[in-house]
Amino acid sequence: MKHHPFLFPMYRNIFIDLDNTIWAFDQNSQDTFREMFEKYHFERFFDSFEQFFHIYSVKNEQLWEEYGKGTITKNELNAIRYAHPFRVVGAYDQEFVETYKKDYMSRIAFKKKMMPHTREALEYLYSKYNLYILSNGFRELQTQKLRSAKVDHLFKKIILSEDIGVHKPNIQIYHFALSATQSELKESLMIGDNWNTDIVGAQRAGMHCVYYNPNRDTTTHYPKANYEIADWLEVKDIL
Repeated sequence: MKHHPFLFPMYRNIFIDLDNTIWAFDQNSQDTFREMFEKYHFERFFDSFEQFFHIYSVKNEQLWEEYGKGTITKNELNAIRYAHPFRVVGAYDQEFVETYKKDYMSRIAFKKKMMPHTREALEYLYSKYNLYILSNGFRELQTQKLRSAKVDHLFKKIILSEDIGVHKPNIQIYHFALSATQSELKESLMIGDNWNTDIVGAQRAGMHCVYYNPNRDTTTHYPKANYEIADWLEVKDIL
């Protein structure tokens, strides 16, 4: 756990990203895509599941960055990402893609895997702070993800980029989150795994932040987050 050597402020409100911060999105998504691969016999088009998932994942990450910048819409994001692997191998069929996409979307939010030690840490924070979700994800999925993980009762409110049409790291969503929860900036803290959306966004808004870095990425970022943790249990050292 890393942090700057200043006296810890008196926080009251903790805003937390959802995907890959609480809910293990990458793992749950991979599990669901593997189910789709087997159910719909993607092996007809790809050498392996790994080939399919790599093609999808690279494009998906790029598209989410574009969505975060507001250069593509939610519908464009979904239309492109699920079709992309099949376009790459020359096997695109609109009806087929639409069928498996709906099936994937109906299953993904019911997956239960969470990041390590998340539940214990959230229950600890719940006893001391007001907890809120602040996510760029889609409402029809994010609420169910929290229910599936059985931690929905720990959060007072879910604030999503869809609510106001701008995405993290835009400072407007941080200001909106503070307003929607009647929270003061100086008493609020953001926790997230994505440097560009969670940490840069919070810093721009003037909010203190915790960089959740479970992969121990050693990239040098500046300005540094107020705190950095690699494991959720480390929050007990700073909060």
